[in-house]
Amino acid sequence: MRISYNWLKQFIKLDWTSEETSALLTDLGLEVEGVDKYESLKGGLQGVVVGHVLTRIQHPNADRLSVTTIDLGDGNPPVQIVCGAPNVAAGQKVPVATIGTTLYDKEGNAFQIKKGKIRGEESHGMICAEDELGLGESHDGIMVLKDDLAPGTPAAKLFNIENDEVFEIGLTPNRADAMSHLGVARDLRAGLTQKNVHTELITPSVSNFRVDKRIFKVDIKVEDNKLAPRYCGVTISGVTVKPSPAWLQNRLKAIGITPKNNIVDVTNYVMHELGQPLHAFDGAKIKGQKIIVKTVEAGTKFTTLDDVERTLHEEDLMICDEKGPLCIAGVLGGKDSGVSETTSSIFLESAYFNPVSVRKTAKRHGISTDASFRFERGIDPTITQYALKRAAILIQETAGGEITSDAEDIYPKKIEDFPVFVSFDNVTRVIGQELPKETIKKILVSLDIKVNSMSEKGLGLVIPAYRVDVNREIDVIEEILRVYGYNNIGFTQKLNASIANSARTDDHKLQNIAAAQLTALGFNEMMANSLTTPDYVALSENLKEEFNVLMLNPLSSDLSAMRQSLLFSALEAVSFNINRRRADLKLFEFGKSYHKLPGSYEEKKHLTLTVTGNRLAESWTQPQKGSDFFMFKGYVTAVLSRLGLEEKVKTQPLENDVFSEGITYTIGTEVVAELGAIRKPVLKHFDIKQDVLFADFNWGAISKLVSGKIKYTEISKFPEVRRDLALLVDNNVSFEEIYTIARQTEKSLLKDISLFDVYEGKNLPEGKKSYAVSFVLQDSSKTLTDEQIDKIITKIKQNLEKQTGATLR
Repeated sequence: MRISYNWLKQFIKLDWTSEETSALLTDLGLEVEGVDKYESLKGGLQGVVVGHVLTRIQHPNADRLSVTTIDLGDGNPPVQIVCGAPNVAAGQKVPVATIGTTLYDKEGNAFQIKKGKIRGEESHGMICAEDELGLGESHDGIMVLKDDLAPGTPAAKLFNIENDEVFEIGLTPNRADAMSHLGVARDLRAGLTQKNVHTELITPSVSNFRVDKRIFKVDIKVEDNKLAPRYCGVTISGVTVKPSPAWLQNRLKAIGITPKNNIVDVTNYVMHELGQPLHAFDGAKIKGQKIIVKTVEAGTKFTTLDDVERTLHEEDLMICDEKGPLCIAGVLGGKDSGVSETTSSIFLESAYFNPVSVRKTAKRHGISTDASFRFERGIDPTITQYALKRAAILIQETAGGEITSDAEDIYPKKIEDFPVFVSFDNVTRVIGQELPKETIKKILVSLDIKVNSMSEKGLGLVIPAYRVDVNREIDVIEEILRVYGYNNIGFTQKLNASIANSARTDDHKLQNIAAAQLTALGFNEMMANSLTTPDYVALSENLKEEFNVLMLNPLSSDLSAMRQSLLFSALEAVSFNINRRRADLKLFEFGKSYHKLPGSYEEKKHLTLTVTGNRLAESWTQPQKGSDFFMFKGYVTAVLSRLGLEEKVKTQPLENDVFSEGITYTIGTEVVAELGAIRKPVLKHFDIKQDVLFADFNWGAISKLVSGKIKYTEISKFPEVRRDLALLVDNNVSFEEIYTIARQTEKSLLKDISLFDVYEGKNLPEGKKSYAVSFVLQDSSKTLTDEQIDKIITKIKQNLEKQTGATLR
């Protein structure tokens, strides 16, 4: 939000610098993020002064140039300036750009006035025409000023150049009361009062408002007082639509608003001055001279000022005439009812609309305007008619015309101020320091909070209706604290801390263990938005559209549902990184999925791993090798092993519409993890052209299964023995089967089983493949003998042959 310092000073007399005022506003919670300079004329005519032409002679080397001597009124001897204007003459008072002055051309490009020679004659400045100063379009000759002006007078004083400083305030959503110059001035006054700088708040007078003739009345009918609790209107006839006066244009330009015409500019001016949005209708376009505030039938078509045809919802509040809609209430006007160059009479609207209704309508149609921004946060319902009269007076001043109807005010149920009791003990407890009771009272009064009663225990207060963010005792305490000043609260050197007794299996501790393991394996943690598009459910048969948890008030259609799976947000991250030349990725994420079940909602916690691209960074020392399924399976196994679950899990193949091949890990009947390679059609949806491996851990189940007990095994003092077998097996036999049979055969001495080679090709019988498997044996109490080793290996061979048909090559 942009606040003009010159405009602010119309409400509160202050001679502070902008830096001092910025600091106070920031302390009050209206954080000033920056201060910009504004000049109604670029450069502000700095360095341009009134010069007195003492002499003028013909240039000796050019027929169209003159050599002049100019008194600049600076106490120095006159300077010589070469001028090409035909109308320059001795005795004139003219604007002179002195040496070092920066001027701007029509395109805004800067050029500096320097000492130079023109056709052999020195020139110490430039006598300026209108267009050279930015004061007009004429370039027929130099500007000739009034004879009574003193040489040396700054040109900026002659042409009323507006120089302003504009505060860029980062307004928090709760501070609806400060969305205007009046609102900021109110806060500033409270802050000044706390610093013992007492100043009055000056509000614009509307005492000049009067009805000139009652000749053009527009009847107002509000059909829904809940959506439009207060509605005011007045007619003004005989107006002339034209550009606004310079002062009004400068006020709007300073805060970043482009002037349009005097009628529209006045409505914008009053909105930013008082915080009350207004709308002007062309009186001739109101059919039947009747305004009806109501909702219309769903599906009704309506074209707004931005020339977009919109389909209305049955809950959209509309301003209508007898024929149909004219304006979306509090959001945006209609194309066919707005003020144009031919407008001669207007109906001026000032209203208080239901904030929730305006917010829903604005979001529904994807419209955000200055008016909707204010209405949906809650404006001051007490100034509706006052703002209407203020705008009517300004329109008369800038566009002429007469007020031709009474200012009608439909306000059936007044929005009341609300009472709050504040305990002095609670103020002390929350702030951490006891404030004098009179100081508390003084702060509240400076904020226009009425003190109804005061006792030893506390204050009975009445909060003004425009403070929609202050309706509880804690809110009032916050107001006291921010005005008193956070920096004025003392603190001690004592540091208090509490230690909570927690179990070893607390979820955050398990997450840290898993995260540390994955980080050591080269993974990076990612965090994705839980909001996503509801269309992703179409990518998997396992996800149901009816299970989507939809947002009632979404930011956009792409962020309108809670995710049912973490897979698609992971693929979004992969696609994003690949498009930025980061194709080798190892990512993990802790997050939740959300499901709408019949009669209830469910959240599930997950850990996901996503791997794509090459295993290692590119290097001349080793060839590139892509990430593969078995390497990825090792990562998943490593996590389960670190959590003490590896020995409990069982695996089985998994294939679905998302995974082209995969594995499911189960413990008992509980699925603890699924991993696989993502199918090409799913990757194509995200424009990913390389393989992606994905694993999804059921973290909720894992948290319950992990034991808090620490298990360890002493390192054996005795050597381990390795035996390798080359097994010829059927193509449908998996290493998992061989692993399981070997484990069941020897449970105590068999320490490790690994597959170090697979061969399928020539010299093998059809339907066969070769597995090279190593078996590591070790006894922790003694050295194994050859007889013991041979006995175990023989038994493993027999069981493999019996159960899988495996033979030695």
